[in-house]
Amino acid sequence: MSTVAWEFEPGDYFRGKKALVTGAAGFLGSHLVDKLLAAGCRVVGVDNLSTGNLANLRAALKNPLFSFIKADVTENLVLEEDFDFIFHLASPASPVDYRRLSIETMLVNGLGTKNLLDLALESQAVFLLASTSEVYGNPLVHPQPESYWGNVNPIGPRACYDESKRFAEALTMEYHRRYGCDVRIARIFNTYGPRMRLNDGRVVPNFISQALRGEPLTVYGNGRQTRSFVYVADEIEGLLRLAAAPHAAGEVVNLGNPEEKSILEFAQLVARLVGVECVIEYKELPPDDPTRRCPDISKAQKLLGWQPKTPLEEGLRATIAFFKQELRLPGEENKDVR
Repeated sequence: MSTVAWEFEPGDYFRGKKALVTGAAGFLGSHLVDKLLAAGCRVVGVDNLSTGNLANLRAALKNPLFSFIKADVTENLVLEEDFDFIFHLASPASPVDYRRLSIETMLVNGLGTKNLLDLALESQAVFLLASTSEVYGNPLVHPQPESYWGNVNPIGPRACYDESKRFAEALTMEYHRRYGCDVRIARIFNTYGPRMRLNDGRVVPNFISQALRGEPLTVYGNGRQTRSFVYVADEIEGLLRLAAAPHAAGEVVNLGNPEEKSILEFAQLVARLVGVECVIEYKELPPDDPTRRCPDISKAQKLLGWQPKTPLEEGLRATIAFFKQELRLPGEENKDVR
């Protein structure tokens, strides 16, 4: 499928505009903030710091275009200013976090989404919801197109995240249908890169931190389950393109990498790049863990002219360098990998 002829330069769309980013101190949120600021956009970042880290905003906090508010978007968030764009990224996103904060996760994706949609209506802002590939559950269709309704256990241990994101999508679309709110929904697939947390609990930080420490790599199940990994810089460009696209109101778009890789293959790659022997420790597969995950990105290619560009090895090398700095391994003390 051919892509749209769209030479995308963020400054052309965001310079001089004002954006609200929720979850601003998180992994994706902080990278989005940095990219918006680089484009000349004024940014207000909101985060309750339940999973975010202000260290991720170290550079942004020195930028006069940026201001930060520590707040919970499920509560009464008073912002006496209008915005051109609202990026709603606030939500725990790893199983470790959303199991620990299960009800809070449901509230931020329910009540928090409503509060921000109301603000988008008041501001007449473009509203972008950061949804997730988890809305597809353990999919029975491969690869997953946006038209697939998913296979989700509504009462399982992952439902606090999966179902609350599905609700957030439904609520967002109702604001579009009833009020004409300009909304866009990004279904984000496995994203990795610098600023992920060591104890995130997801496969990339798990494997890299274990390999760097010389520990066995933990594989759940038989390792034949698949994921598709997209580097954070590519993911952020996809979000910006979706927010800026002139004919994307009401659209739901997959943003991920269609190159599928088994967990065992990924473990072997990480071990090779770190320079250690790949020793695997197998554990039981958690309930409702998807066995396959791979996006159909033909819509993103056609509507946004977007597809991931960063080779997996290149992105992993940058991520490994970041984790070496986080772990303060010998010989890495003077390197700045952020």
